Amino acid sequence: MAFFQKLIKKFTDDKSKDDDACKDSSKGSAQPFYGTITPDPNFNASRDAAALQKAIETKGVDETAITEILARRTNAQRQEIKAAYEQDTGKDIAKTLKSVLRSHYEDVVLALLMTPAQFDAHELKQAMKGLGTKEKVLCEILGTRSNQEIRLIKAAFKEAYGEELEHDIKGDTSGHFKTALLALCKATRSEDSNIDDGLAKSDAKALFEAGEKRMGTVSSVFIDILTSRSEAQLCKMKAAWNKPAYFAERLHLAMKGTGTNCSTLTRILVSRSEKDLLKIIQEYKRMYGKTLQEAILAETKGDYEKILLLLCGDH
Repeated sequence: MAFFQKLIKKFTDDKSKDDDACKDSSKGSAQPFYGTITPDPNFNASRDAAALQKAIETKGVDETAITEILARRTNAQRQEIKAAYEQDTGKDIAKTLKSVLRSHYEDVVLALLMTPAQFDAHELKQAMKGLGTKEKVLCEILGTRSNQEIRLIKAAFKEAYGEELEHDIKGDTSGHFKTALLALCKATRSEDSNIDDGLAKSDAKALFEAGEKRMGTVSSVFIDILTSRSEAQLCKMKAAWNKPAYFAERLHLAMKGTGTNCSTLTRILVSRSEKDLLKIIQEYKRMYGKTLQEAILAETKGDYEKILLLLCGDH
């Protein structure tokens, strides 16, 4: 059963602690927006590109100006800024900023300039680079992205590194963990918002018979169900995480104890800022009795702190 518990913790999308979460997952209407970054209504790509060039050329670099522009624009707007900067200067803005910035602040700025798929591909590559594999990063990304997002990640990975994502996973993982990751890479998880009560009952029975009812676990049954059923379906079986709560826990653990896992802070705040960061902030306060912003203030400093707080929104 240890493997089942590991899969439950790492791979599923939406753990419900009450029936309300299941009801929300089954709604067919368009999902409300819970991001913290919204489009700048007065956006002008050329103007922002010129302002960034001025900030870069300022003696000592004007990090405040860079932060104000990049953390207050959507990813789509940042892509337009990148194109305008290259057209106006003949230079790649990411490479230019990389040459003048440092440390964790640099990491956030470069992450903001990538498309979501490029950033996820970069994080997956880093997680499998060198000795050891950061399994939690692989689980976090592949276990929480939609089918379309996973397809875009795979394409971005192939473009950036010249090889298939699955190739790296096969080389850096093993056993049931590898099997589960490769199943998620297929991007065939059901995304039907309707709940099939009959399927939920049969799946629950199959999981029980493959696990608690017998000595030893039939892992293939768990992998098949947990990587193919929809969020709503898993929620009905009480076999899934509440996604914002999952990310809130990841952020808390990144700042808990001695030292701070800045890569996790950067990855989650950047990747969720146009998705559900508002809900993550709400879950963080509910779970830990203080705001995410308070935790960031206590654990970070300087321009890195400022850009993270700005990504959290004006709330």
